[in-house]
Amino acid sequence: MKTRNIFSALVLSLSLFATTLTFAQKEKTVNVGGAPMYPSKNIVENAVNSKDHTTLVAAVKAAGLVETLQSKGPFTVFAPTNAAFDKLPKGTVETLLKPENLKTLQTILTYHVVSGKLNASDLMNLIKKGNGKASLKTVSGGTLTAWMKGKDIYLTDENGNSSKVTIADVNQSNGVIHVVDSVVTPKA
Repeated sequence: MKTRNIFSALVLSLSLFATTLTFAQKEKTVNVGGAPMYPSKNIVENAVNSKDHTTLVAAVKAAGLVETLQSKGPFTVFAPTNAAFDKLPKGTVETLLKPENLKTLQTILTYHVVSGKLNASDLMNLIKKGNGKASLKTVSGGTLTAWMKGKDIYLTDENGNSSKVTIADVNQSNGVIHVVDSVVTPKA
C-alpha cells in the first residue's frame, strides 16, 4: 500500500512537471528589462515587469491608455526604453505627464503603435516591397517610415529623427512589442 502511494505521488509529480515543461516550451519568452515577457500575457501585463520601461508604463497610465493596450488588439508597439526617454530634452517627460498635456502625451504614445501585428519578418518584407522603405500608419494618425541598415530595423518619424529596434518580436497575447532606443514624435 505504501509503495503504491509513493508510486502514485511520483506519477503525479512527473505529470505535473511534464505539463509545466510543455507549457514553458510553448511560452517562448524574451527577456526585456530583466524580466521574461510571456506571449500569453497582454502588452501591459508584460511591460509592467520590465525595468527598462518604467517611464513608458508611467506615461501609458498617465495618458489613460492602459485599457486600450490591454484590449484584444492586435497592436504593434514600438516601446521606447527609459534610456530613450532620457535622450529627450531635460524636463520633457515631466511636462508631458502634467494633466494639461494629456492630449499631447496620448498623441506621442499612440504614435508608437500600429494596428495589427507586424513581426520583424513582416516589417522586413514590407521594407523589401517598398524598395527599402515602408510607411506605417500609426494609431495617432501619423506615419513612421521603417527601413533597414544591415540587419537592423530603424524607424524614422515625421521630423526626420530615427530610432533603432534593439529587441524585436516580443510576442504578446494582443500583438507584438519591438523595443526601440529613441522616442519618435509626430509632426507638430
